[in-house]
Amino acid sequence: MAKRQVFFSFHYTPDNWRAAQVKNMGIVDNSSTWSANDWEEVRYKTDAKIKEWIDAQMAMRSCIVVLIGKETSSRKWVKYEIEKAYELGKGIVGVYIHGLKNANGEQTTQGANPFYSIYNKDGHRLSNYVECYNPPHSSSTYVYDDIKENLSDYIERAIDNKGSY
Repeated sequence: MAKRQVFFSFHYTPDNWRAAQVKNMGIVDNSSTWSANDWEEVRYKTDAKIKEWIDAQMAMRSCIVVLIGKETSSRKWVKYEIEKAYELGKGIVGVYIHGLKNANGEQTTQGANPFYSIYNKDGHRLSNYVECYNPPHSSSTYVYDDIKENLSDYIERAIDNKGSY
C-alpha cells in the first residue's frame, strides 16, 4: 500500500520537535505537511494568507492527523484545520504526543481533546466520532514505538470512518 499524504496539525512552538519525530517515522508520504520552513514562512502573514496556505495544503491530503500536546486544543489554527478537514470530508484522527520528548528531553502533560469544542453539522461534538489515540506508555521510547507501529492503521481507520462524522 502506498504511503498516505496527510496534513499534520499541532501547536507549533512547544510541539514542533515532537511532531517532527512523528513525521520522520517514514509512515506517511514525504510530501505530507509540514516543513518547518513552510510554517516559519507563512505564520507571520495575514490570517487570510494563512488560511489560503492551510486550504491549499489540506486539498492535497486524504487525512488530517492532529498531534495533541498540552495546549493543542486551545489553538486557533488547529481548530481551523480540523473544521476545514471536516468541511472537505477528510479522514480525521488525533494522536497524543505529550509522552514524546522535546528537543530538551522533556515530556509534558496530556492536553484536552481538541475535537470536544468542534461540532458537526448536526450539532454533535466531533469528539463523539473522531478517535484519539493515547499510547499507554510513560517512556518516550515506547510512546514513539507505539505511534510508529500504529499510525498507518489510525490513518486508514480515519479515512474509512470519514463519512460517519
